[in-house]
Amino acid sequence: MVSIPSIVLPTIFLLLLQSTISHQNLILSNPDPDPTVADCTHRWIHIRRLPSRFNLDLLSNCSQYPLFDNFCPYLPNHGLGQKTHNRSHSWFRTDSLMLEFIFHRRMLEYPCLTPNPDLADAVYLPYFAGIDALRYLYGPDVNASADHGLDLFDFLKDDNPRIWARHAGHNHFLVMARPAWDFSQPLGHDPPTWGTSFLELPEFFNVTALTLEARAWPWQEQAIPYPTSFHPPSLAFLESWIRRARRSRRSTLMLFAGGGGFSATPNIRRSIRTECENYNATQTLGGYAKFCEIVDCSNGVCEHDPVRYMRPMLQASFCLQPPGDTPTRRSTFDSFLAGCVPVFFEDMSAKSQYKWHLPEEMYGKFSVFIPKEEVVFKGLGILDVLMGIPRARVKMMREKVLELMPRVIYRRHESSLGLKTKKDAFDIAVEGTLQRIKSRLKEVAVG
Repeated sequence: MVSIPSIVLPTIFLLLLQSTISHQNLILSNPDPDPTVADCTHRWIHIRRLPSRFNLDLLSNCSQYPLFDNFCPYLPNHGLGQKTHNRSHSWFRTDSLMLEFIFHRRMLEYPCLTPNPDLADAVYLPYFAGIDALRYLYGPDVNASADHGLDLFDFLKDDNPRIWARHAGHNHFLVMARPAWDFSQPLGHDPPTWGTSFLELPEFFNVTALTLEARAWPWQEQAIPYPTSFHPPSLAFLESWIRRARRSRRSTLMLFAGGGGFSATPNIRRSIRTECENYNATQTLGGYAKFCEIVDCSNGVCEHDPVRYMRPMLQASFCLQPPGDTPTRRSTFDSFLAGCVPVFFEDMSAKSQYKWHLPEEMYGKFSVFIPKEEVVFKGLGILDVLMGIPRARVKMMREKVLELMPRVIYRRHESSLGLKTKKDAFDIAVEGTLQRIKSRLKEVAVG
């Protein structure tokens, strides 16, 4: 792979981003669309024009955030990152923080955009909240984290205030490429704890926030899938990968790709490592070459290197998804790519999070649930549970995982017409947002 010196990246991508914003302005300057078009009924979205300090400038300063890694290398290809190798069409070194950028680029291709906010069913705010949060999470302003978002709110109510006032923000939405917990520091907390207070600001209580992980109680938060490294440009590339995952020989019973588990304190990751290390080689494996494999992803070594974990996942029947610092994991969606049946240890890891993309009633068809308390405190063997699942059922679960895969990936921008016939994570997130806003506006009107 040819690398680009990070010192020239901001200049290169500033030009790229200016082109992207120009594309947006062209779309928004088009004449009013016909609101009677059947395909766009109840689907019109207005992209709110924001000053560049809320998006473009945040990206062009990609190497200038104190105490945080330079994220310039993850900006190419409109946030998908650099290709894993020069000839790659679908695989990129994608960083989860770029979801805001990826989502914005896809919004520019959304077929039902309107420059007229009065015709819009929803208003999208192209604010890169997770990137802007770096100033508060790591920078000199960390002790003023309660201010995060106030500048945006001031702009929304002062610049063309009628757009915001029309529904008091109930019809607005944005994407936040971090768990909601990172934006939930209590206002006035002294001393400040981790995170900013964006989602605690009363000014934004009416706005729908699409986050990588949502909390259980706020109605406005909805989790959407983490971006993986797979972004196919056409239906042929998607179908080719699905065939590869389906044909892959599953020689490993279960795999854990992640870090942690070394603490003396009892926890699910420690239990997984202990069970793998204490495996008795004389046990019958029921046709598997090995019962457990651990891909050590400590210190983020796997984050931008999909080859490191994807090959082992393709060879495993089950991929363990224990919670870490927070309940959810990007690895959950990597396992879908590999056709590896996810094993969850608490509902907040997925079932209570991604209801738009992975309906709750389907979890028994594509995943296994083992309560972490049973494993950590009662000695339940993960191996015993998984070995007790008939091979025919495992095959059916794998087929369901592969069937659901298109729903949890973000296809590449400017993808083929054929691929656009399959709803991806972006399409489902937009549909869910429109439905939620519609329902919310009805509640407000009645109440």
